[in-house]
Amino acid sequence: MLLPVNTTLGIVLAVLLVAAVAIAALARLGHTWAIAVAGLRAAAQLAAVSYLIGWVVHALPRLMAFLVLMFAVAVRTAGRRITRNHTWWWAAAPIAVGVVPVVGLLLLTGLVPARGLTLIPVTGILIGGALTATVLAGRRALDELETRRGEFEAGLALGLLDRDARMEVARPAASDALLPGLDQTRTVGLVTLPGAFVGMLLGGASPVQAGAVQLFVLVALLAVQATACAVVLELVARGRLHRVPLATAEGE
Repeated sequence: MLLPVNTTLGIVLAVLLVAAVAIAALARLGHTWAIAVAGLRAAAQLAAVSYLIGWVVHALPRLMAFLVLMFAVAVRTAGRRITRNHTWWWAAAPIAVGVVPVVGLLLLTGLVPARGLTLIPVTGILIGGALTATVLAGRRALDELETRRGEFEAGLALGLLDRDARMEVARPAASDALLPGLDQTRTVGLVTLPGAFVGMLLGGASPVQAGAVQLFVLVALLAVQATACAVVLELVARGRLHRVPLATAEGE
């Protein structure tokens, strides 16, 4: 059974969004307006995408253009979350290196057919996972380098290369970006029933089919997120992705 798209659904969604905003405000969690804007933006974007997908799935050029748009938005979102300077565009590397090989493998093996209604959601899930891992790993790594600047300089004094000194400081923090995906995979079916599983059930698939699809999504996400974390950590260690000019950071 699918959710009915009617007035009741709209009212429930509005109540839940208002509740989220009110709780964040009362608890002084911050991001109060960001929650409201995110909810309204999601509604507008999903409404637009729902109609757009029906148009792009019937032509390969339009399908590819839509996938490129998804990738570009993910890169912009991840990059600007990590840093506000011109190096934000390096976020394209971890997302691309994580997603492209996995999608290519799925297409070559025939597990995912080159059809819009299949390719778009699968690619979207993987891009979303890579985006999350890139943001968490990048922010944690750069935060750690700012907080533990003395340890970085001590590493340089001991003769380590810039890349190696940054890596020693940033690696433990960046690796924490893998924890949400690991926890979701470890507890699937016991604590949570993720979206792919529920969506398959609501669409009429058997529990076995739904479980197989969800397992595929989780394992693919682990591969994508591990790759994205490794690449963004390397970019931070090499100074490609940073928050202040390297000359300033090293010359103080």
